[in-house]
Amino acid sequence: MTEKIYIFDTTLRDAEQVPGCQLNTIEKIEVARQLEKLGVDIIEAGFPVSSPGDFNSVVEISKAVTNPTICALTRAVKKDIEVAAEALKFAQRGRIHTGIGTSDYHIYEKLNSTPEEIIRQAVEAVKYARRFVEDVEFYAEDAGRTAEEYLARVIEAVIQAGATVVNIPDTTGYCLPNEYGAKIAYLKNHVPNIDKAIISTHCHNDLGMATANTIAAIQNGARQVEVTINGLGERAGNTALEEVVMAISCHKNLNFDLGINTRQIIASSQLVSSLMRVPVQPNKAIVGRNAFAHSSGIHQDGVLKSRETYEIIAPEEVGVDQSSIILTARSGRAALKHHLKEIGYTPEGEELDILYQKFLELADKKKDITTRDLEVLAGMEKSRKNRSLKLEALQVVCGSTTLPTATVQVSFGGDIFTETASGNGPVDAAFNAIKSITKRRVHVEEYLVQAITRGSDDLGKVHVQISHKGKMYHGFAANTDIISASVESFLDAISKIS
Repeated sequence: MTEKIYIFDTTLRDAEQVPGCQLNTIEKIEVARQLEKLGVDIIEAGFPVSSPGDFNSVVEISKAVTNPTICALTRAVKKDIEVAAEALKFAQRGRIHTGIGTSDYHIYEKLNSTPEEIIRQAVEAVKYARRFVEDVEFYAEDAGRTAEEYLARVIEAVIQAGATVVNIPDTTGYCLPNEYGAKIAYLKNHVPNIDKAIISTHCHNDLGMATANTIAAIQNGARQVEVTINGLGERAGNTALEEVVMAISCHKNLNFDLGINTRQIIASSQLVSSLMRVPVQPNKAIVGRNAFAHSSGIHQDGVLKSRETYEIIAPEEVGVDQSSIILTARSGRAALKHHLKEIGYTPEGEELDILYQKFLELADKKKDITTRDLEVLAGMEKSRKNRSLKLEALQVVCGSTTLPTATVQVSFGGDIFTETASGNGPVDAAFNAIKSITKRRVHVEEYLVQAITRGSDDLGKVHVQISHKGKMYHGFAANTDIISASVESFLDAISKIS
Protein backbone atom coordinates (compact mmCIF):
# COMPACT_ATOMS: atom_id res chain seq x y z
CA MET A 1 0.00 0.00 0.00
CA THR A 2 1.40 3.39 -1.03
CA GLU A 3 1.68 6.22 1.48
CA LYS A 4 0.58 9.76 0.65
CA ILE A 5 3.19 12.52 0.44
CA TYR A 6 1.53 15.93 0.70
CA ILE A 7 2.93 18.60 -1.62
CA PHE A 8 2.96 22.00 0.09
CA ASP A 9 3.85 24.71 -2.43
CA THR A 10 5.23 27.97 -1.08
CA THR A 11 6.06 29.66 -4.39
CA LEU A 12 3.57 32.44 -3.60
CA ARG A 13 5.06 33.06 -0.16
CA ASP A 14 8.72 32.05 0.19
CA ALA A 15 9.67 32.46 -3.49
CA GLU A 16 7.60 35.61 -3.95
CA GLN A 17 9.44 37.44 -1.18
CA VAL A 18 12.71 37.20 -3.15
CA PRO A 19 13.79 40.67 -4.35
CA GLY A 20 12.50 41.25 -7.87
CA CYS A 21 10.00 38.38 -7.77
CA GLN A 22 7.01 40.23 -6.33
CA LEU A 23 3.67 39.47 -7.97
CA ASN A 24 0.42 41.41 -7.93
CA THR A 25 -2.82 39.73 -6.91
CA ILE A 26 -3.89 38.90 -10.47
CA GLU A 27 -0.54 37.24 -11.16
CA LYS A 28 -0.72 35.30 -7.90
CA ILE A 29 -4.16 33.99 -8.81
CA GLU A 30 -2.83 32.86 -12.19
CA VAL A 31 -0.01 30.94 -10.49
CA ALA A 32 -2.41 29.48 -7.90
CA ARG A 33 -4.72 28.16 -10.61
CA GLN A 34 -1.77 26.55 -12.36
CA LEU A 35 -0.69 24.97 -9.07
CA GLU A 36 -4.19 23.56 -8.75
CA LYS A 37 -3.87 22.06 -12.25
CA LEU A 38 -0.52 20.63 -11.20
CA GLY A 39 -2.25 18.91 -8.28
CA VAL A 40 -0.50 20.38 -5.22
CA ASP A 41 -2.22 19.66 -1.90
CA ILE A 42 -1.49 22.92 -0.07
CA ILE A 43 -0.80 26.42 -1.41
CA GLU A 44 0.90 28.80 0.98
CA ALA A 45 -0.70 31.95 -0.41
CA GLY A 46 1.10 34.61 1.62
CA PHE A 47 1.92 36.33 4.89
CA PRO A 48 -1.30 38.37 5.43
CA VAL A 49 -0.11 40.66 8.22
CA SER A 50 2.94 41.77 6.21
CA SER A 51 1.02 44.08 3.86
CA PRO A 52 -2.48 44.91 2.57
CA GLY A 53 -1.47 43.46 -0.79
CA ASP A 54 -0.52 40.12 0.74
CA PHE A 55 -3.72 40.07 2.78
CA ASN A 56 -5.81 40.71 -0.34
CA SER A 57 -3.94 38.06 -2.30
CA VAL A 58 -4.73 35.38 0.31
CA VAL A 59 -8.39 36.43 0.22
CA GLU A 60 -8.63 36.31 -3.58
CA ILE A 61 -6.67 33.06 -3.95
CA SER A 62 -9.03 31.49 -1.39
CA LYS A 63 -11.91 32.42 -3.70
CA ALA A 64 -10.16 31.42 -6.94
CA VAL A 65 -9.11 27.82 -6.24
CA THR A 66 -11.13 24.91 -4.92
CA ASN A 67 -9.11 21.75 -4.38
CA PRO A 68 -5.92 22.75 -2.52
CA THR A 69 -5.82 23.78 1.13
CA ILE A 70 -4.98 27.49 1.37
CA CYS A 71 -2.36 28.30 3.97
CA ALA A 72 -1.40 31.65 5.52
CA LEU A 73 1.88 32.26 7.34
CA THR A 74 2.17 34.00 10.71
CA ARG A 75 4.64 34.56 13.50
CA ALA A 76 3.75 33.28 16.98
CA VAL A 77 1.90 36.56 17.54
CA LYS A 78 -1.83 36.90 18.22
CA LYS A 79 -2.30 39.81 15.81
CA ASP A 80 -0.64 37.84 13.00
CA ILE A 81 -2.93 34.89 13.65
CA GLU A 82 -6.08 37.04 13.75
CA VAL A 83 -5.22 38.70 10.43
CA ALA A 84 -4.43 35.33 8.85
CA ALA A 85 -7.76 33.90 10.02
CA GLU A 86 -9.58 36.88 8.52
CA ALA A 87 -7.76 36.46 5.18
CA LEU A 88 -8.71 32.77 5.07
CA LYS A 89 -12.43 33.27 5.67
CA PHE A 90 -13.32 32.35 2.05
CA ALA A 91 -11.10 29.28 1.87
CA GLN A 92 -12.89 25.96 1.63
CA ARG A 93 -9.98 24.45 3.57
CA GLY A 94 -7.85 26.94 5.45
CA ARG A 95 -4.62 26.39 7.36
CA ILE A 96 -2.71 28.74 9.65
CA HIS A 97 1.05 28.22 9.61
CA THR A 98 2.55 29.68 12.77
CA GLY A 99 5.87 29.22 14.51
CA ILE A 100 8.98 30.55 16.17
CA GLY A 101 12.77 30.06 16.13
CA THR A 102 14.11 27.16 18.18
CA SER A 103 17.89 27.13 17.64
CA ASP A 104 20.25 28.80 20.10
CA TYR A 105 20.97 31.43 17.45
CA HIS A 106 17.29 32.37 17.38
CA ILE A 107 16.47 31.92 21.07
CA TYR A 108 19.37 33.89 22.50
CA GLU A 109 20.48 36.24 19.76
CA LYS A 110 17.42 36.99 17.61
CA LEU A 111 14.64 36.71 20.21
CA ASN A 112 16.62 37.42 23.41
CA SER A 113 14.59 34.73 25.12
CA THR A 114 14.91 31.36 26.89
CA PRO A 115 14.14 27.80 25.81
CA GLU A 116 11.21 27.53 28.23
CA GLU A 117 9.73 30.84 27.09
CA ILE A 118 9.94 29.73 23.46
CA ILE A 119 7.95 26.58 24.26
CA ARG A 120 5.34 28.66 26.10
CA GLN A 121 4.96 31.05 23.13
CA ALA A 122 4.78 28.18 20.66
CA VAL A 123 2.03 26.41 22.61
CA GLU A 124 0.07 29.63 23.07
CA ALA A 125 0.25 30.43 19.34
CA VAL A 126 -0.94 26.97 18.29
CA LYS A 127 -3.83 27.03 20.78
CA TYR A 128 -4.86 30.49 19.60
CA ALA A 129 -4.74 29.46 15.94
CA ARG A 130 -6.94 26.45 16.69
CA ARG A 131 -9.69 28.86 17.76
CA PHE A 132 -10.01 29.87 14.10
CA VAL A 133 -9.13 26.78 12.04
CA GLU A 134 -8.92 23.03 12.57
CA ASP A 135 -5.73 22.72 10.54
CA VAL A 136 -2.71 24.34 12.22
CA GLU A 137 0.88 23.86 11.13
CA PHE A 138 3.75 24.78 13.44
CA TYR A 139 7.23 25.64 12.18
CA ALA A 140 10.32 25.36 14.38
CA GLU A 141 12.47 27.92 12.58
CA ASP A 142 16.12 26.88 12.18
CA ALA A 143 15.29 23.35 13.30
CA GLY A 144 18.25 22.22 11.21
CA ARG A 145 20.57 23.75 13.82
CA THR A 146 18.41 22.94 16.85
CA ALA A 147 19.52 20.25 19.31
CA GLU A 148 17.41 17.10 18.85
CA GLU A 149 16.42 16.76 22.53
CA TYR A 150 15.09 20.31 22.75
CA LEU A 151 13.43 20.12 19.32
CA ALA A 152 11.60 16.96 20.43
CA ARG A 153 10.27 18.79 23.53
CA VAL A 154 8.98 21.65 21.38
CA ILE A 155 7.31 19.34 18.88
CA GLU A 156 5.66 17.24 21.59
CA ALA A 157 4.27 20.40 23.24
CA VAL A 158 2.80 21.93 20.06
CA ILE A 159 1.18 18.65 19.01
CA GLN A 160 -0.41 18.43 22.44
CA ALA A 161 -1.62 22.02 21.93
CA GLY A 162 -3.35 21.04 18.67
CA ALA A 163 -0.83 21.24 15.81
CA THR A 164 -1.81 18.94 12.95
CA VAL A 165 1.44 19.42 10.99
CA VAL A 166 4.92 20.03 12.42
CA ASN A 167 7.40 21.69 10.10
CA ILE A 168 11.12 20.98 10.64
CA PRO A 169 12.86 23.64 8.52
CA ASP A 170 16.50 23.56 7.56
CA THR A 171 16.20 27.34 7.39
CA THR A 172 19.82 28.04 6.55
CA GLY A 173 20.42 25.02 4.31
CA TYR A 174 23.09 23.83 6.76
CA CYS A 175 22.30 20.13 7.15
CA LEU A 176 23.79 17.24 5.25
CA PRO A 177 21.26 14.64 4.04
CA ASN A 178 22.25 12.03 6.64
CA GLU A 179 22.01 14.67 9.41
CA TYR A 180 18.61 15.95 8.32
CA GLY A 181 17.25 12.42 7.83
CA ALA A 182 18.52 11.46 11.30
CA LYS A 183 16.78 14.50 12.80
CA ILE A 184 13.44 13.38 11.35
CA ALA A 185 14.05 9.81 12.53
CA TYR A 186 14.86 11.09 16.03
CA LEU A 187 11.51 12.91 16.22
CA LYS A 188 9.68 9.82 14.97
CA ASN A 189 11.30 7.74 17.71
CA HIS A 190 11.37 10.19 20.63
CA VAL A 191 8.18 12.29 20.42
CA PRO A 192 5.44 10.20 22.11
CA ASN A 193 2.52 11.85 20.30
CA ILE A 194 4.20 12.21 16.88
CA ASP A 195 1.53 9.95 15.34
CA LYS A 196 -1.00 12.74 15.94
CA ALA A 197 0.67 15.04 13.38
CA ILE A 198 2.31 15.00 9.96
CA ILE A 199 6.02 15.80 9.84
CA SER A 200 6.87 18.37 7.17
CA THR A 201 10.15 19.37 5.54
CA HIS A 202 11.18 22.88 4.52
CA CYS A 203 14.71 22.88 3.14
CA HIS A 204 16.83 25.70 1.75
CA ASN A 205 19.53 25.24 -0.84
CA ASP A 206 22.48 27.22 0.55
CA LEU A 207 24.80 24.22 0.18
CA GLY A 208 22.95 22.66 -2.75
CA MET A 209 21.42 20.00 -0.47
CA ALA A 210 17.73 20.98 -0.47
CA THR A 211 16.38 18.17 -2.65
CA ALA A 212 18.68 15.52 -1.14
CA ASN A 213 17.70 16.59 2.38
CA THR A 214 14.01 16.47 1.49
CA ILE A 215 14.28 12.95 0.08
CA ALA A 216 16.27 11.84 3.15
CA ALA A 217 13.50 13.22 5.37
CA ILE A 218 10.81 11.34 3.45
CA GLN A 219 12.78 8.12 3.82
CA ASN A 220 12.85 8.71 7.57
CA GLY A 221 9.19 9.47 8.13
CA ALA A 222 8.30 12.97 6.83
CA ARG A 223 5.04 12.97 4.88
CA GLN A 224 4.76 16.57 3.74
CA VAL A 225 7.32 18.46 1.63
CA GLU A 226 7.44 22.25 1.34
CA VAL A 227 8.70 23.20 -2.10
CA THR A 228 8.67 25.91 -4.76
CA ILE A 229 8.47 25.88 -8.54
CA ASN A 230 11.98 26.13 -10.06
CA GLY A 231 13.44 26.06 -6.53
CA LEU A 232 12.97 29.80 -6.12
CA GLY A 233 13.28 31.21 -2.61
CA GLU A 234 15.36 33.16 -0.12
CA ARG A 235 19.10 33.35 -0.85
CA ALA A 236 20.03 30.21 -2.82
CA GLY A 237 16.42 29.07 -2.97
CA ASN A 238 14.14 26.33 -1.66
CA THR A 239 13.64 22.69 -2.52
CA ALA A 240 12.43 22.49 -6.13
CA LEU A 241 9.01 20.87 -6.47
CA GLU A 242 9.87 19.32 -9.82
CA GLU A 243 13.03 17.67 -8.48
CA VAL A 244 11.35 16.01 -5.49
CA VAL A 245 8.34 14.88 -7.51
CA MET A 246 10.39 13.33 -10.30
CA ALA A 247 12.94 11.78 -7.90
CA ILE A 248 10.10 9.96 -6.16
CA SER A 249 8.46 9.14 -9.49
CA CYS A 250 11.68 7.61 -10.85
CA HIS A 251 12.42 5.56 -7.75
CA LYS A 252 9.35 3.32 -7.67
CA ASN A 253 10.75 1.47 -4.66
CA LEU A 254 9.98 4.54 -2.53
CA ASN A 255 6.32 3.58 -3.05
CA PHE A 256 4.71 6.96 -2.38
CA ASP A 257 1.54 8.51 -3.79
CA LEU A 258 2.02 12.15 -4.85
CA GLY A 259 -1.14 13.03 -6.75
CA ILE A 260 0.80 15.39 -9.03
CA ASN A 261 0.00 15.75 -12.73
CA THR A 262 3.63 15.72 -13.86
CA ARG A 263 2.69 16.74 -17.41
CA GLN A 264 1.94 20.20 -15.98
CA ILE A 265 5.48 20.66 -14.61
CA ILE A 266 6.96 22.49 -17.60
CA ALA A 267 3.89 24.73 -17.95
CA SER A 268 4.15 25.61 -14.24
CA SER A 269 7.87 26.28 -14.51
CA GLN A 270 7.50 28.54 -17.52
CA LEU A 271 4.63 30.51 -15.98
CA VAL A 272 6.53 31.18 -12.74
CA SER A 273 9.71 32.03 -14.61
CA SER A 274 7.84 34.51 -16.80
CA LEU A 275 5.80 36.22 -14.08
CA MET A 276 8.65 36.39 -11.56
CA ARG A 277 11.12 37.43 -14.26
CA VAL A 278 13.71 34.82 -13.27
CA PRO A 279 15.04 32.75 -16.21
CA VAL A 280 15.53 29.06 -15.54
CA GLN A 281 19.20 28.10 -15.78
CA PRO A 282 19.75 25.90 -18.85
CA ASN A 283 21.14 22.95 -16.87
CA LYS A 284 18.43 23.06 -14.18
CA ALA A 285 17.20 19.55 -13.38
CA ILE A 286 13.87 18.58 -14.96
CA VAL A 287 12.87 22.04 -16.28
CA GLY A 288 16.08 23.52 -17.74
CA ARG A 289 16.15 23.74 -21.54
CA ASN A 290 19.09 21.29 -21.59
CA ALA A 291 17.45 18.74 -19.27
CA PHE A 292 16.43 16.62 -22.28
CA ALA A 293 19.01 17.88 -24.76
CA HIS A 294 21.90 15.86 -26.15
CA SER A 295 24.84 17.34 -28.07
CA SER A 296 27.61 14.76 -27.68
CA GLY A 297 27.81 12.44 -30.67
CA ILE A 298 28.10 9.36 -28.45
CA HIS A 299 25.05 10.36 -26.40
CA GLN A 300 23.05 11.28 -29.50
CA ASP A 301 23.74 7.94 -31.12
CA GLY A 302 22.69 6.14 -27.93
CA VAL A 303 19.48 8.11 -27.47
CA LEU A 304 18.49 7.69 -31.12
CA LYS A 305 18.86 3.93 -30.70
CA SER A 306 17.15 3.76 -27.30
CA ARG A 307 16.06 6.73 -25.19
CA GLU A 308 16.75 4.91 -21.93
CA THR A 309 20.50 4.79 -22.62
CA TYR A 310 20.87 8.39 -21.44
CA GLU A 311 17.44 9.45 -20.12
CA ILE A 312 15.84 8.27 -16.88
CA ILE A 313 12.70 10.37 -17.46
CA ALA A 314 10.61 10.40 -20.62
CA PRO A 315 10.32 14.10 -21.58
CA GLU A 316 6.60 13.68 -22.16
CA GLU A 317 6.15 12.87 -18.46
CA VAL A 318 6.93 16.47 -17.50
CA GLY A 319 5.29 18.18 -20.46
CA VAL A 320 8.20 18.35 -22.93
CA ASP A 321 7.26 17.25 -26.46
CA GLN A 322 10.42 15.26 -27.06
CA SER A 323 14.14 15.05 -26.40
CA SER A 324 16.35 17.47 -28.30
CA ILE A 325 19.22 16.28 -30.42
CA ILE A 326 21.25 19.49 -30.48
CA LEU A 327 23.61 19.88 -33.40
CA THR A 328 27.06 21.13 -32.45
CA ALA A 329 30.62 20.51 -33.58
CA ARG A 330 30.56 17.46 -31.26
CA SER A 331 27.61 15.86 -33.08
CA GLY A 332 28.08 12.78 -35.21
CA ARG A 333 26.69 11.66 -38.55
CA ALA A 334 23.79 9.87 -36.85
CA ALA A 335 22.48 13.13 -35.37
CA LEU A 336 22.94 15.04 -38.63
CA LYS A 337 21.20 12.31 -40.60
CA HIS A 338 18.36 12.29 -38.05
CA HIS A 339 17.79 16.03 -38.42
CA LEU A 340 18.07 15.97 -42.21
CA LYS A 341 15.48 13.20 -42.34
CA GLU A 342 13.10 15.41 -40.35
CA ILE A 343 13.30 18.07 -43.07
CA GLY A 344 12.77 15.49 -45.80
CA TYR A 345 16.37 15.07 -46.97
CA THR A 346 18.00 11.62 -46.83
CA PRO A 347 21.58 11.76 -48.12
CA GLU A 348 23.65 8.59 -48.02
CA GLY A 349 27.24 7.59 -48.56
CA GLU A 350 29.53 10.18 -50.13
CA GLU A 351 26.78 12.79 -50.25
CA LEU A 352 26.29 12.49 -46.49
CA ASP A 353 30.05 12.62 -45.91
CA ILE A 354 30.39 15.85 -47.91
CA LEU A 355 27.42 17.41 -46.16
CA TYR A 356 28.77 16.33 -42.77
CA GLN A 357 32.07 18.08 -43.44
CA LYS A 358 30.22 21.24 -44.44
CA PHE A 359 28.13 20.91 -41.31
CA LEU A 360 31.24 20.64 -39.12
CA GLU A 361 32.69 23.76 -40.74
CA LEU A 362 29.50 25.64 -39.93
CA ALA A 363 29.26 24.16 -36.42
CA ASP A 364 32.76 25.38 -35.62
CA LYS A 365 31.59 28.91 -36.42
CA LYS A 366 28.13 28.81 -34.84
CA LYS A 367 27.06 27.88 -31.31
CA ASP A 368 23.67 26.56 -32.41
CA ILE A 369 22.67 24.91 -35.66
CA THR A 370 19.01 25.39 -36.48
CA THR A 371 16.66 23.56 -38.83
CA ARG A 372 16.85 26.57 -41.12
CA ASP A 373 20.64 26.25 -41.19
CA LEU A 374 20.29 22.62 -42.27
CA GLU A 375 17.80 23.53 -44.98
CA VAL A 376 20.30 26.04 -46.30
CA LEU A 377 23.19 23.58 -46.07
CA ALA A 378 21.21 20.86 -47.82
CA GLY A 379 20.11 23.26 -50.55
CA MET A 380 23.65 24.54 -51.00
CA GLU A 381 25.08 21.05 -51.29
CA LYS A 382 22.52 20.08 -53.92
CA SER A 383 23.31 23.19 -55.97
CA ARG A 384 27.09 22.74 -55.57
CA LYS A 385 26.91 19.22 -57.01
CA ASN A 386 25.46 20.59 -60.24
CA ARG A 387 27.59 23.72 -60.39
CA SER A 388 30.35 24.00 -62.98
CA LEU A 389 32.25 26.68 -61.02
CA LYS A 390 33.47 25.87 -57.53
CA LEU A 391 35.16 28.21 -55.09
CA GLU A 392 38.47 26.78 -53.92
CA ALA A 393 39.95 29.75 -52.04
CA LEU A 394 39.15 33.35 -51.20
CA GLN A 395 41.23 36.10 -49.62
CA VAL A 396 40.21 39.74 -49.23
CA VAL A 397 42.03 42.83 -48.00
CA CYS A 398 40.06 45.89 -46.97
CA GLY A 399 40.03 48.75 -44.49
CA SER A 400 39.60 52.51 -44.15
CA THR A 401 43.05 53.23 -45.63
CA THR A 402 43.36 50.20 -47.94
CA LEU A 403 42.06 49.68 -51.47
CA PRO A 404 39.65 46.73 -51.24
CA THR A 405 41.24 43.78 -53.02
CA ALA A 406 40.17 40.16 -53.46
CA THR A 407 42.04 37.08 -54.63
CA VAL A 408 39.70 34.34 -55.80
CA GLN A 409 40.60 30.77 -56.77
CA VAL A 410 38.00 28.85 -58.76
CA SER A 411 37.96 25.32 -60.21
CA PHE A 412 36.34 24.75 -63.62
CA GLY A 413 36.49 21.68 -65.80
CA GLY A 414 39.28 20.16 -63.74
CA ASP A 415 41.47 23.26 -63.91
CA ILE A 416 42.20 25.85 -61.21
CA PHE A 417 42.08 29.56 -62.01
CA THR A 418 43.24 32.38 -59.74
CA GLU A 419 42.62 36.09 -60.17
CA THR A 420 43.12 39.21 -58.07
CA ALA A 421 41.00 42.34 -58.53
CA SER A 422 40.02 45.50 -56.68
CA GLY A 423 36.65 47.15 -56.24
CA ASN A 424 34.47 49.49 -54.19
CA GLY A 425 34.48 46.95 -51.35
CA PRO A 426 35.55 43.37 -50.68
CA VAL A 427 32.43 41.88 -52.28
CA ASP A 428 32.71 44.04 -55.39
CA ALA A 429 36.42 43.18 -55.64
CA ALA A 430 35.67 39.45 -55.43
CA PHE A 431 32.95 39.75 -58.07
CA ASN A 432 35.39 41.55 -60.39
CA ALA A 433 37.93 38.75 -59.93
CA ILE A 434 35.32 36.13 -60.86
CA LYS A 435 34.31 38.14 -63.94
CA SER A 436 37.96 38.11 -65.04
CA ILE A 437 38.19 34.34 -64.53
CA THR A 438 34.94 33.49 -66.32
CA LYS A 439 35.23 36.16 -69.03
CA ARG A 440 31.52 36.77 -68.55
CA ARG A 441 30.17 40.25 -69.12
CA VAL A 442 27.52 40.20 -66.40
CA HIS A 443 25.83 42.94 -64.43
CA VAL A 444 24.64 42.58 -60.84
CA GLU A 445 20.97 43.58 -60.79
CA GLU A 446 20.20 42.70 -57.19
CA TYR A 447 22.26 41.81 -54.15
CA LEU A 448 20.40 40.88 -50.97
CA VAL A 449 21.87 39.82 -47.61
CA GLN A 450 19.62 38.34 -44.93
CA ALA A 451 20.36 36.96 -41.44
CA ILE A 452 18.71 33.59 -40.89
CA THR A 453 19.00 33.47 -37.11
CA ARG A 454 20.00 35.96 -34.41
CA GLY A 455 23.36 36.86 -32.96
CA SER A 456 26.81 37.79 -34.22
CA ASP A 457 27.47 34.19 -35.31
CA ASP A 458 24.40 34.05 -37.56
CA LEU A 459 24.29 32.16 -40.80
CA GLY A 460 23.92 34.87 -43.46
CA LYS A 461 21.92 34.18 -46.60
CA VAL A 462 22.83 35.97 -49.84
CA HIS A 463 20.72 36.24 -53.02
CA VAL A 464 22.30 37.60 -56.18
CA GLN A 465 20.52 38.37 -59.42
CA ILE A 466 22.67 38.99 -62.50
CA SER A 467 21.90 39.84 -66.12
CA HIS A 468 23.76 38.43 -69.14
CA LYS A 469 22.81 39.09 -72.73
CA GLY A 470 19.30 40.16 -71.75
CA LYS A 471 18.60 37.16 -69.48
CA MET A 472 18.36 37.04 -65.68
CA TYR A 473 20.11 34.44 -63.50
CA HIS A 474 19.73 33.93 -59.76
CA GLY A 475 22.31 32.67 -57.29
CA PHE A 476 22.00 31.68 -53.66
CA ALA A 477 24.39 30.76 -50.81
CA ALA A 478 24.71 30.94 -47.05
CA ASN A 479 27.66 31.17 -44.70
CA THR A 480 28.60 32.73 -41.38
CA ASP A 481 31.09 34.74 -43.48
CA ILE A 482 29.00 37.12 -45.59
CA ILE A 483 31.78 37.72 -48.14
CA SER A 484 32.17 33.98 -48.73
CA ALA A 485 28.40 33.63 -49.05
CA SER A 486 28.35 36.50 -51.53
CA VAL A 487 31.05 34.92 -53.70
CA GLU A 488 29.34 31.51 -53.58
CA SER A 489 26.01 33.02 -54.61
CA PHE A 490 27.68 34.92 -57.48
CA LEU A 491 29.33 31.71 -58.70
CA ASP A 492 25.99 29.94 -58.37
CA ALA A 493 24.34 32.51 -60.64
CA ILE A 494 27.15 32.50 -63.25
CA SER A 495 27.15 28.67 -63.32
CA LYS A 496 23.59 28.80 -64.60
CA ILE A 497 24.58 30.67 -67.75
CA SER A 498 24.59 28.06 -70.51
